[in-house]
Amino acid sequence: MTSLIHADEAGFFGNHGGRFLPPQLEAPIAEVAAAYAQARQDPGFQAEYEALLADYVGRPSPLFLAAGLTRHLGGAMIYLKREDLNHTGAHKINHCLGEGLLAKRMGKKKLIAETGAGQHGVALATAAALLGLECEIHMGAVDVAKQHPNVVRMEMLGARVVSITSGGQTLKEAIDSAFSVFAADYADTFFAIGSAVGPDPYPSMVRDFQSIIGREARRQVLEKEGRLPDALVAAVGGGSNALGLFTAFLEDEPVKMFGVEPAGRNLDVPGEHAATITLGTSGTLHGMRTLLLQDEDGNPAEVHSIASGLDYPGVGPQHAFLRDTGRVEYVTASDDETIAAFQLLCRTEGIIPALESSHALAHAIRLAPTMSPDKVIVVNLSGRGDKDVDYVAEYLAR
Repeated sequence: MTSLIHADEAGFFGNHGGRFLPPQLEAPIAEVAAAYAQARQDPGFQAEYEALLADYVGRPSPLFLAAGLTRHLGGAMIYLKREDLNHTGAHKINHCLGEGLLAKRMGKKKLIAETGAGQHGVALATAAALLGLECEIHMGAVDVAKQHPNVVRMEMLGARVVSITSGGQTLKEAIDSAFSVFAADYADTFFAIGSAVGPDPYPSMVRDFQSIIGREARRQVLEKEGRLPDALVAAVGGGSNALGLFTAFLEDEPVKMFGVEPAGRNLDVPGEHAATITLGTSGTLHGMRTLLLQDEDGNPAEVHSIASGLDYPGVGPQHAFLRDTGRVEYVTASDDETIAAFQLLCRTEGIIPALESSHALAHAIRLAPTMSPDKVIVVNLSGRGDKDVDYVAEYLAR
């Protein structure tokens, strides 16, 4: 039986994954793969990483019963995995610390990366400051404007933020730009991808660092309910927070899993959504074969999501594989549904969620009333919404 968790020796999950690179990137990515293969087997590396998760990030993050939201909706109990309470306010710090430690192990002096919502950039800048590394973050100009507080945070932490004005000026262009700089100067630089995407080993490496979320959630729900949950719900852009939650439960067949993609303004109009798994086709992007939203010529399509962190025309190859196997069901939430979910959590629980996480909440809000009160849903609250409040206020005013 093909593993639901691990890629094969060539880095493929079924038909998706692999390493599709220009010649100038083959050696540096192979160097990362070899270094990670050693590090993941090194107890010293793992111990250093886990100590930082506990003492610096503040893990374990709580599993919180959202009693007010549950009462409001009726039906299943909704638990929130509180990744928003991590240092820097999102799940991103989990893999940024891992990538930073690996870079230092390899003797690199600089971290370079892309960011959409800015949470990856903030987390990486944080890790760089902690570990004594330089940091350069590439960010689409649209996202720079939408996520200005995170730009300020990155610069305060010592990172150089590069605003990208080409193409759609969002996450895809930021990744393109960061890759091109890395290809030209990789001797002292480590490329730190911000999600479970890109060439092997990045989809597996980022998932491994994020899998702490699901391991904790599994232990916590067993302590609180004495059994496994009935459903898991997480937002999917590139897919790191979802895989972080799902991985510990993939082999537990009774546990249903839902990945929630952005339906944006209109799921029927190209360029108005970012529902890659729902409407995408197979193609190659950023060093991986995966599902893509693309035009007739195979170029990545323009995409839209109210959440900058989900504004990406591809998806991690393991998610494409989990769609193919049927193990995870992928659904969508529109901008309007996402804003409604954002507001409802604020008012029922006193928690301001990230717009990315609000996509997952939107589906949980649909799902809970269809289930009996003894059932359990775990939602990955992947980030806090401080970065989004000004944008949400403008959206509501319109």
